[in-house]
Amino acid sequence: QVRLVESGGGLVQAGGSLRLSCAASGIIFSLHAMNWYRQAPGKLREFVASIGVGDMTNYADSVKGRFTISRDNAKSTVSLEMGNLKPEDTAVYYCHIFRGRDYWGQGTQVTVSS
Repeated sequence: QVRLVESGGGLVQAGGSLRLSCAASGIIFSLHAMNWYRQAPGKLREFVASIGVGDMTNYADSVKGRFTISRDNAKSTVSLEMGNLKPEDTAVYYCHIFRGRDYWGQGTQVTVSS
């Protein structure tokens, strides 16, 4: 079955950086677009970034120029490099794939202190 496992979250000061990773299994990874979403306390889950099978990327306006999504098909992983972090980036970050239905990882907490 499809399984997504995120890692790399933590506590960082404003202006700092973090790298999130998501390991996928149960799929032919290279055939799927991969996405990152986040959910802050009391807010709806929102799109952060995506990377297609041809490495085309798309970002939410709020993270453009600060976050970079990448993929490693040989390792079946997708990463999110986050720089110049702001307190408003504090959220649980989820890896996502759509394969007939939505699949989500368990999430990883990112906390940015001011």
